[in-house]
Amino acid sequence: MDIPPQDRLAEALVLHAAAFGRKAAGGDPAATVPTCPDWTLRQLVEHIGGALPAMAELVETGAREPIPQSVPDGMGPDLWEAWLSGGADRLVAAVEAADGPVWSPLGEDVPAAFWLRRLLHDTTVHHADAAITVGAEWTIDPDLAADGIAEGLALVASPAVAGMNPRIAQLRGSGETLLWRPEEADLPAWLVTRTPDGPRVTEAAHDTDADVTVSAAAADLFLLLSRRITADDPGVKVDGDRALLDHWTSLTAFG
Repeated sequence: MDIPPQDRLAEALVLHAAAFGRKAAGGDPAATVPTCPDWTLRQLVEHIGGALPAMAELVETGAREPIPQSVPDGMGPDLWEAWLSGGADRLVAAVEAADGPVWSPLGEDVPAAFWLRRLLHDTTVHHADAAITVGAEWTIDPDLAADGIAEGLALVASPAVAGMNPRIAQLRGSGETLLWRPEEADLPAWLVTRTPDGPRVTEAAHDTDADVTVSAAAADLFLLLSRRITADDPGVKVDGDRALLDHWTSLTAFG
């Protein structure tokens, strides 16, 4: 499937950033985030609240290394929605104004929209974390969930990411296959083949054979691949080698 148009990514980033800040503001800032137990709700918000303007500045200035993240003085829950919304707006504007490729940690320059897409999916999954923490609803459109799956699998299969994360090297194999199959018939499935050189990801038909097939709505597949739910979730169906699936999910997470 094609990457969604830039304006679609931008619209979704603004929507999810605002909703994330608004929902988080309704909870206890010191509450532990169940799906990110090393973080409090405040730390979760500050992660995205700092990342959005930092990525915007990277695009704006053409910086050749990460921009340090910061939290404005006096930043409290009453300001979280505006802070996240403002960061999203700034990143969207920076990407729209970019006149060429920008730096990335992948060893090569990338289109500025790379960061729009990356921050969308990071924001979206942490929006889910916030919703889970405060007991609020979280939804994502199937096309955006599918793009999050595609982007995350591509990152896991990237040699550059494997070089930065030794755990990814453990995903090498001898032809074992995993099929991620969304319930939505208009979306592709994704076949992961574990080769001696690392995982290889291709789009596939829904009826493709694999050692293990994982079926769920695209939103649930996105949460499973991000390790926000487990394969035991009632919305997830697993056929085949469960141990192969568990090994994969023990080593990977994105979003």
